[in-house]
Amino acid sequence: MALLDFPEGVEVFTVTAGEEPLRLVFLVTRTREGIIVQLLGGDKPHVGAIVLSLPRPSRSVPEERRTTTTVLPLYGHQDDEVARPVAEELARKSGQPVVVVAGIHIDQASAADIERIKLYTQEGLRLLLQNFF
Repeated sequence: MALLDFPEGVEVFTVTAGEEPLRLVFLVTRTREGIIVQLLGGDKPHVGAIVLSLPRPSRSVPEERRTTTTVLPLYGHQDDEVARPVAEELARKSGQPVVVVAGIHIDQASAADIERIKLYTQEGLRLLLQNFF
């Protein structure tokens, strides 16, 4: 057994966005049939929400791709607010199922901190799409 010894067709990469103490890390595993993203950051990275987005054709405009999404937040956590848009956009762009596990915790986060985390999430998503999808 070796660390990071993946089967053929599995790619793993990271993207970071933001500045300490609000820096976010996107650890992405891309397989032939789906994408797994760990979105972590802050003082205590953890599992705060799990989001699954499945791509599907739009009912009204069949050539456009939409998603069906399931969200499982842990009680008292708001990590789904950043996980959901990441999962949905990656599923739309890639055409594959996407799971995002998010856990970002900042002790005594202000409203401005939360807005910056949302901006950093969008920045990280943009970097992912630009460089890997």
